[in-house]
Amino acid sequence: MDSKENPKDLPAAVVVEMPALAPQSPTPMTLLELGVQRGASIEQLAQLMELQERWERNEARKAYTEAMNAFKADPPELTKNKLVSFATSRGKTEYRHATLDQVSGIIGEALSKYGLSHRWEVEQLDGGRIRVTCVLTHDKGHSERVSITGSPDESGSKNPIQAIGSAVTYLQRYTLLAATGLAVKDGSDDDGRGGTGTHEMDAGQAADFRAAIEALEDRKQAEALWRTIASECTQVGDVGMYAELKSLIATKVKGLPK
Repeated sequence: MDSKENPKDLPAAVVVEMPALAPQSPTPMTLLELGVQRGASIEQLAQLMELQERWERNEARKAYTEAMNAFKADPPELTKNKLVSFATSRGKTEYRHATLDQVSGIIGEALSKYGLSHRWEVEQLDGGRIRVTCVLTHDKGHSERVSITGSPDESGSKNPIQAIGSAVTYLQRYTLLAATGLAVKDGSDDDGRGGTGTHEMDAGQAADFRAAIEALEDRKQAEALWRTIASECTQVGDVGMYAELKSLIATKVKGLPK
C-alpha cells in the first residue's frame, strides 16, 4: 500500500480511531516536582509544599468519609451481654449493658475492614471530673473525635481508683458508640422493656448523662451524645428520663457554636 494513500480511502474495517484521552489535572506534588526541576525559589517551593499538604488532608478527609459511609451501610450488631446488680440507698439496682471488651472488639474488627481504627484519650479535669475522647482514624491520616465528660463512679462502695477506672470504662464505651453512631440491642429475652415506660434508668447512668450534657462544647458532640441517650432511654423504657434529657440537651444546644 502506498504510504501516501489517504486513510479516508481505506475500508471502514481497517480504519481504527483512537479514543481521546481526558486531560488530567496536575496534582500539587506534580507542580512541586516541576518547581524543583526548574529551580523555583525557596518561597515558591514552600507554597507548593503547603498546597500539597492541604491537598493530602482533603484527600484523607474524603477517604475517611467514604470509609465511614461504607461502615454504616453494613454496621455490626451489638447486644447487652452483662447483667449489673448492686445495692443503693433506694434498694437493689439491676440493668444490662454491653461490656467494653465486646463493644471495642466487635466495632474494632468492623472498622478495620474499611481502613479505620479507634483509640481513646483520657484527661482528669479540675474537680476530679474525667473527660474521655474517642478518636477514629483512617489509614490516610484523617481523624474525628467525640468527647464525653463524667464524674468518678462511686457506686458499689468503690475506692477512689476503682471509681475513676469504672468511669473511664463507661465513658470509653459510650464515646465509641457515639463516634460510630451505633446503638446496643437488648440481648436479654426476659427484659421486656422495649420503650414501654415501665422501667427507670439507673440513677448513676442518668447522672452521668446530665453531666455529659453540661460539659458539651459544640453541636457535633451534642448530636452524637443524643443518639446514645435516646438509644439507652429506649432500651430501658424510661419515657420520663427521655423527655428530661431531651429538654436538657435542647437547652444546652441553643448556646453552643455550630
